[in-house]
Amino acid sequence: MKNIEVEVKYRLADTDAVRHRLVVAGAISSGRVFEANIRYDTADGGIRQAGCLLRLRKDGKTRLTHKTPHADTGAEGFKIHRELEVEVSDFDTMDGILRALGFGAVQTYEKWRETLHLKGCEICLDTLPYGEFMEIEGEKGRIEEVAQLLGLTRKGRIATNYLALFEALKTEFGLPFSDLTFENFSGRTDDFGSVLSRFEAAG
Repeated sequence: MKNIEVEVKYRLADTDAVRHRLVVAGAISSGRVFEANIRYDTADGGIRQAGCLLRLRKDGKTRLTHKTPHADTGAEGFKIHRELEVEVSDFDTMDGILRALGFGAVQTYEKWRETLHLKGCEICLDTLPYGEFMEIEGEKGRIEEVAQLLGLTRKGRIATNYLALFEALKTEFGLPFSDLTFENFSGRTDDFGSVLSRFEAAG
């Protein structure tokens, strides 16, 4: 369906092993890039309160994205949302436009992402400041096919986003910052897995 994004997420213990299996199966990589994102909101936090996201991302390209919740998200471990996205020519200028329209830049977040394509799915191997993850995006049947190829089941699926995981870590460990950056997490030795595992489906 147009503008509907369906994906599943898994936490990875061995990203290199997963990547090897994908490549052996014929996955084609479009490379690994660093992502810098800014999340925007209204003064009263209305965008987040509605379960939506307004984001500006720079990863070689610059894209403005708006996401809204879908009633079926979380069912069978799938994360589903409506997504509108457009490429823009200049990150700083778009940031200025958003601020001029009254949106505030409320959070910065970062990750490294390698994107591969296999069986009609987009597979993202993500390194975040608090762990390694994989997202598989595509039609439900195709997602299940790729997951099965990797020996994965519905057990362990995470049906929420990276910012929600970060908020859980902030609460659990009393993290004194709101930006999800590698610098902020540098030197921390907390057992983040003990919290992240709570979001994994039991199967």
